[in-house]
Amino acid sequence: MRNVLIALIAFVAALPLQGQKTPFEYLDVFQLQYASDPQINPDGSQIVYRRMRFDIQKDRATGDLWTINADGTSHQKLTPLEGSESSPRWSPSGDRLAFVRGTEEGSEVYMYWRATGRVARLSQLPESPASLSWSADGRHLAFTMMVPKAPPVLAKMPKAPKGAKWAGEARVTDRLYHEADGRGYIPTGFSHIFVMPSEGGAYRQISSGDFHHRGSLSWSADGSEIYFSGNRNEDWEYDFRNREVYAVSTRDGSYRQLTTSPGPDSGPAVSPDGSLVAYTGYTDKTQTYQVTELRLMRPDGSEKRVLTPDLDRSVSDIAWDSRGKGLYFTYDNNGNTKIGYVSLDGKVTELAGNVGGTSIGRPYGGGSFSVSQNGKLSYTTTRPEHPSDLAVVDKAGQGARRITRLSAGLLDYRELGQVEELWYESTFDGRRIQGWVVYPPGYDPSRKYPFLVENHGGPISNYGDRFSAEMQLYASAGYIVFYPNPRGSTSYGEEFGNLLYHNYPGEDYQDVMDGVDACIRKGIAHEDQLFVTGGSAGGIMTAWMVGKNNRFEAAVVAKPVVNWISKTLVADNYFYYADTRFPGQPWENFEAYWSFSPLSLVANIQTPTMVMVGMDDLRTPPSEAKQLYHALKLRKIETALVEIPGASHGIASRPSNLISKIAHTVAWLDKYRTDKNGE
Repeated sequence: MRNVLIALIAFVAALPLQGQKTPFEYLDVFQLQYASDPQINPDGSQIVYRRMRFDIQKDRATGDLWTINADGTSHQKLTPLEGSESSPRWSPSGDRLAFVRGTEEGSEVYMYWRATGRVARLSQLPESPASLSWSADGRHLAFTMMVPKAPPVLAKMPKAPKGAKWAGEARVTDRLYHEADGRGYIPTGFSHIFVMPSEGGAYRQISSGDFHHRGSLSWSADGSEIYFSGNRNEDWEYDFRNREVYAVSTRDGSYRQLTTSPGPDSGPAVSPDGSLVAYTGYTDKTQTYQVTELRLMRPDGSEKRVLTPDLDRSVSDIAWDSRGKGLYFTYDNNGNTKIGYVSLDGKVTELAGNVGGTSIGRPYGGGSFSVSQNGKLSYTTTRPEHPSDLAVVDKAGQGARRITRLSAGLLDYRELGQVEELWYESTFDGRRIQGWVVYPPGYDPSRKYPFLVENHGGPISNYGDRFSAEMQLYASAGYIVFYPNPRGSTSYGEEFGNLLYHNYPGEDYQDVMDGVDACIRKGIAHEDQLFVTGGSAGGIMTAWMVGKNNRFEAAVVAKPVVNWISKTLVADNYFYYADTRFPGQPWENFEAYWSFSPLSLVANIQTPTMVMVGMDDLRTPPSEAKQLYHALKLRKIETALVEIPGASHGIASRPSNLISKIAHTVAWLDKYRTDKNGE
């Protein structure tokens, strides 16, 4: 008993005193929790969502389904089952909830009965289901699932002698798209649509042909058809930027093609009375960036029109209101994700902001919402102080309130870096550019701090005023962090996002440097203590910056493209870049591909530069990072190559790799800090 008492006293003594906070630390990443995929029931009283956490033993994110009343009460786990649960979808009447759960045999469809709290498995599937969707009468479920197909065989091998240990069979592919970052080699086969009774029973395939049928599914009001998006054109492999909206009969599998416009028409949603079909898309002009519009048509494909012609922001995640008078959707504006509502006459209203927080590493967009029959919205909400929690708001955008604080047990005892918005003017053309500054915890304006630029990826993407473990850990290490949205970033309109068309990297470099100079004028950055890093497109920008000037004390180039010629023909999406990024293929336009490659500037680099890449990266393959490292090594520039094991392009997908990325970055930059070295 005495030993137990001593241990308890020691434990209590080690806890932070009330009001005492410590900086955010590496292992804190494993303690973060966040909400995703909130689904509010039809009467608006209850929300089921996926509660995400990080398993420190298995080094991965995992999620279970939790339920909470819309007023924030009765917060509890939905089922007693253990294992990954996802994709909760309420029945039209709200009496049941279908969801997907991982089992030892693979993922299966489960059902939860609200009245009794009972749970049962409905399926026994050969592959994992996706895109669960209820029929309007609640009698059937639809989902998509991969149907394997035998790979091609070119040669017949002789039979191995008994007991011989030969190598495995050769892997042969004849597909345009045959590997994907984060997945590796893609098994042969096609995604198809299936239906099954919602009470359980046999499932049956209703789509056919060697085409993919992916994405969200929407039933017709009478249940006779399911609307989906795909590409069933004969040349679909090479027509990869195009998607059309189709309807497939649930009775005989016959098809109707409803759209023909070149471009990605997707996400069809049938109105409650079945008289209209909404979907998103744009008419492809083969640009670097184009705004995705909200479109409407009749179920036969007639009377097409754009419902958001003047919004100039990309629309996603559309959902009808219960009366069929308008639609809810998400969009990004100035680095902040919003929920909007548009009436059928085209009037757009903002209902909520600060949506997101599901991208834990860096402050990218994301998040989701759902809506009840009375117009109550449930959504994931974030601020720089916390990852996504649940919030609710009514149809008029009134009474918004956050109803969970999933990471409060950690973050209430951590002092985070304060985030400040910054606008400044481009010296190239006078455009207003937005960025954010993160100050170290306990920031003292009389002190001189090292200043770190963190460039975002994409480049067709955006950072915003969202939680970021990565930015906070840099701030905890004593850096003032600056993360900008230069031209080419989304959430500022199509013209701004398309400024990198056949011009990347271009004046976006100047936008970043103008931000550095603005911070110097502000007194928070100093010429002798500038540092820079970034990953993916941010790695490209970082390599470009140190090739263009010698103002930085040190740099970390993460998962970069340094040679557009080699990258374009080696990456998993090798077919995607011609004409949108640069005119023609590399062999048709060698000069342009090379002139925009950071490797073309390597002779100018004097900055100590560490290069980092995931060893399983298929998007910006390790060969790209090695080209820069080898070139710097041959030039005797201070450098190091860091290869992260088990990491694809999304290094942060495993918490330990996220920590490793940040720890190695900080270690390299710290070598050149004068405030620590006392030089």
